[in-house]
This record gives sequence, C-alpha cells and structure tokens, in this order.
Amino acid sequence: MTGEKTIPLLPCRSIDETAAFYRTLGFTETLHQTRPNPYTVVVMDDIQLHFYGVDDLDPENTYGTCIVIVPDTGALFDRFAAGMRAEHGKLLVAGIPRVTRPRKRANTGNRAGFSLVDPGGNVIRFFPADEDEDAAPQRVSKLGKLLERAIVLGDAKGDTAQAARILDATLAKAADTPATELAEALAYRADLAARTDDRPRALELLDRLAAVPLTPGDRTALAPTLTAAADLRTQLT
Repeated sequence: MTGEKTIPLLPCRSIDETAAFYRTLGFTETLHQTRPNPYTVVVMDDIQLHFYGVDDLDPENTYGTCIVIVPDTGALFDRFAAGMRAEHGKLLVAGIPRVTRPRKRANTGNRAGFSLVDPGGNVIRFFPADEDEDAAPQRVSKLGKLLERAIVLGDAKGDTAQAARILDATLAKAADTPATELAEALAYRADLAARTDDRPRALELLDRLAAVPLTPGDRTALAPTLTAAADLRTQLT
C-alpha cells in the first residue's frame, strides 16, 4: 500500500492560544471547534497538526510530541523565526513556547533537526528527510566529544541543565582545545544559558567566544554557528 498519512493529535490548554501561536509561524487554522469538545487543526503546506483542549494541562509536564520530516529544516526554521520576531520582536529561546536552532546531532545520522515547543508544552521535532551529505564533524578533543553528548541531551532529550553541567567543567580548562571546537562549545553553552534565562552567563560565554582566535577558514566553516551567536547577542542586549 502507498499514500498512507499519519496526523498527530496533541493536547493543549486552549485551542485559541494554540491556533494563534501557530498562525504567527505561518500556519493556517482550518478547523476551530468548541463543541462537543475543543478542537483545532492547523496546516502549513503538507504539515497538519490537530489539537484537543485539556483544561488542567500543565505545559511543563506534558509528554505530547511528534516528528515531522521536511525537505529543508533550515528554511522552515527561518520561516518560524521570522514569524516569532514579527510577533514578539525576538526569537523565543527560553520558557514556553520556544524553539531550538537547527543543529546536527550524532544520534540522527548527522541530520540538522530542531524542536518547537508550543504553548501546550508539546515538542514538535523537525528533521530533514535525508542525511547531510557532508561528513559528520570529527571532534578530537574531550570538549568536542562532550559537546556531541550535550547536544543530544539538550536538543533531543530537552535536559538543558544536564547538557550545561557536562560542558562547564571542561570549558573551565579548555586551553588546549582546538579553536573551532572551543567556539562551537561556547556558542552552544551560551544558547543553553539563554534557554534558562541566565542572561549574564550567556553574555559572558559570547564574550569568550568572540575572543577565540579563529582563522578565516575557521570562520567560514563556523559561519552558521557564529551567525547564530551574533543573533543571540542581539536578543540579549
């Protein structure tokens, strides 16, 4: 058989709040039902998400999640980011709702996925259909290898605190770490600090990143990382 389609059905506190949030990202609400049960459907291109209302839902403790496979996670993230900035004046990186940036993960075949947490606490995980054609980075330092683990913890599991802990001790004594791996780790740790609303720590890490001696070739290779770091600094200042 072919042509099968799976549509996620996720809980929310309010169908009005949920539909409004997804509209800011570029979705269209195609169904809004209050009786017999609160229910809404939002659609963007071939992505279709259904939500049902649960009055006592706690967004901090919900387990609603799904995976969406898309052709280009970078383009979709940019679309979501533009909607957030238009509505809120910034990218939402902390609290609920929030979004993570596309980042290659060791546990996903080097796919650059990102996660969107909506007002109901549901985690919508976006991944590209194909593995990245570029080889996964071969990180050689202890910090570089810990970074791979931290990304899985922070972005896949959502354990920001543990991801930060495993980086901090090694970042404190990373003098011999290759510059590119140090820069990547500092950028990601700053992102984790922003997720927990620790602005002073995030800015401290971004200042340290700015002081890392990078060659022109390093800067080319790290262009997405450095652009994201600059964007984060703009949001924090």
